[in-house]
Amino acid sequence: MTPPCVSQKRAAFRELHRSGCFVLPNPWDAGSAKILAGLGFKALATTSSGYAWSCGRADGQLSRAETLAHMRAMVDATGLPVNADFESGFAETADGVTESVGLAVETGVAGISIEDSTGDPNKPLRAIGESVERIRAARAAIDAKGGDTLLVGRAENFFVGRPDLDDTLLRLTAYADAGADCLYAPGIKTRDEIRAVVSAVAPEPVNVLIGWDSDLSVQDLADLGVRRISLGGALARAAWGGFMQAARSIA
Repeated sequence: MTPPCVSQKRAAFRELHRSGCFVLPNPWDAGSAKILAGLGFKALATTSSGYAWSCGRADGQLSRAETLAHMRAMVDATGLPVNADFESGFAETADGVTESVGLAVETGVAGISIEDSTGDPNKPLRAIGESVERIRAARAAIDAKGGDTLLVGRAENFFVGRPDLDDTLLRLTAYADAGADCLYAPGIKTRDEIRAVVSAVAPEPVNVLIGWDSDLSVQDLADLGVRRISLGGALARAAWGGFMQAARSIA
């Protein structure tokens, strides 16, 4: 049975997706999570890249066990709901995704993102049919645990150097039909791209990734119909940039 505090956080997280637009910043450890909670943010998201860098690794080099342990630590760090960057589910098969997502739900996270990238630069995206099967597997795993954890389906086209908007829209609508509660195409940047994604998957909520180079404000994104805004590894990158600059000066 899900502990009441976890259920309450998941309910609050789902409520954030019903209307308006909120910023979902990405801490990489307990300290950064507590700072963001103290600033008044309503929810947090893990960052696979930010946590990997803190471990002296590149993004994508952490194991499932390490990632699950990190997710538990982030859930315990504050009283806020946490959305987990769960990469591609740490499995090559749909059955493996079911197992992995079941374990992820048990950490107490309020949301789980599953992406369709492969990690292979020669074939960076999974076929859409396979990707849909994996989203369905994630949905089944969540439903088996009570169904209150939010499932985010990610189309990685723009992130992996395949900026095909039509294919991105096809994937996101298929992921919504397969049971994703929120849709996400990291790497889209223009108003036309964002508007197209929001329109294609409506009424499901859309997450947009924003970096420091964006000229779009929170209000601009809200006006485009975006429900939530995440920062990915941007805060971790800023922290490491300040650290390296100071260290070089000392050296």
